[in-house]
Amino acid sequence: MDEALARLLDDIPCLSGQSREVTSLPGGLTNHNYRVRTPDLDVVVRVSPPGTQLLALDREAEHHNSVAAASVGVGAPVIDYLPGRGVLVVAFLTARTYSEADVSANLPRIAVALRRLHSGPAFTGRLDMFALRRRYLALARERGMRMPSGYDALDPLAARAEAALAAYPEPLVPCHNDLLAANFLDDGDAVRIIDYEYSGMNEPAFELGNIAQESGLTDEALAELVRDYYGRPDERLLARARTWRAVSGYGWTLW
Repeated sequence: MDEALARLLDDIPCLSGQSREVTSLPGGLTNHNYRVRTPDLDVVVRVSPPGTQLLALDREAEHHNSVAAASVGVGAPVIDYLPGRGVLVVAFLTARTYSEADVSANLPRIAVALRRLHSGPAFTGRLDMFALRRRYLALARERGMRMPSGYDALDPLAARAEAALAAYPEPLVPCHNDLLAANFLDDGDAVRIIDYEYSGMNEPAFELGNIAQESGLTDEALAELVRDYYGRPDERLLARARTWRAVSGYGWTLW
């Protein structure tokens, strides 16, 4: 363990002055994750470097929303936090990380976890995929980045989708908004959800469509997820989730 990390861990009240076993964890594109074990604790320390604000990440909101998700038994318990330093400490969950195939095989259980999350305390912040895409696009153009081939040609379709979705909005609920397969953990009893960087109030159908986009679900699997989540088949809600699937893919491409 390098000296800088050791000093940082000493600054965390729950870890200060204790013997520690530290293991670097894989993943974490916008943060570094470490499993830290002491005689009394087994935790994950998430360290977010400066500069991630460009990606519209609000670490105060992430902390608040992580606590809210933990309160309904979906997120990992929050143990400690260093305000202004991008350091969040959560309990280590003994669980299996999902692959895309696991997502497809566990849609009813994922729907249960989502309903618990979405019915929990309100999140801080609002994720508007259309506004976020416009922000990312402006940043990319300011920096002279090359757009994916054909990206700009889809702008009119995105505008039509935005207008259609705005015409009949769903009530907003606390959403994760970035449900890659690796953000689902299975502890044997329930599906848990980690990493609330992009969390905020949003439509349930966005969450479902985004899961389908991130894990490459078939149309039939998305229809199953919509049915499991809402408790009934509904062609209107399925069309909404399909639209959000396309919109989330279009937006996150710029990430």
